[in-house]
Amino acid sequence: MDIGTPIRDLGGIDAQPLIDQILALDDQSWNENLSRQEMFDVHKKTSSLVMVFCDGWPELTVSKEKAWDHLAETAVPLMNEIINKHYKPGGTIIRAMAAKLFAGERITPHTDKHPSFHIAHRIHIPITTNDLVRFTIGGRPFHLEVGKVYEVNNQNTHSVMNRGKEDRITFIFDYMPPDIREKASSA
Repeated sequence: MDIGTPIRDLGGIDAQPLIDQILALDDQSWNENLSRQEMFDVHKKTSSLVMVFCDGWPELTVSKEKAWDHLAETAVPLMNEIINKHYKPGGTIIRAMAAKLFAGERITPHTDKHPSFHIAHRIHIPITTNDLVRFTIGGRPFHLEVGKVYEVNNQNTHSVMNRGKEDRITFIFDYMPPDIREKASSA
């Protein structure tokens, strides 16, 4: 969603239970759903724990994916806390996942193209990072900190570079507020 600025800092949050749950998962869990890596070249050097995904347009089909069972217990309350604090409740989470960018890799500059990206808030909760990770949005570099929440303007060109020796993991979810959901379904 174009939020009029590259990024909004939504403040601090206690994400430790989600962090612990994600870091406890093995490689097999990270490889249960490879659809993002297969569909999008920019995500070839990543791995994902996909909880919720959407397909179709203008009718969206939202489905629970394999990582739902791994993460819902801690992720759903955290997402609801963020929604209730910063957005109008009653909408729909149309995507939710943990995304891992491998050490030494990058996600090349792109904008999120599917029409649903224009109507949903893209929220990032850093799980792990290092000093050599740079998230560039609209040509400006940002360092997202663990313990904070951000809304990202995914309609600006953005990229991520991880020059560190550790993988960078971020929990991402897309929230479509109720008024936007109603407009989208009547379009």
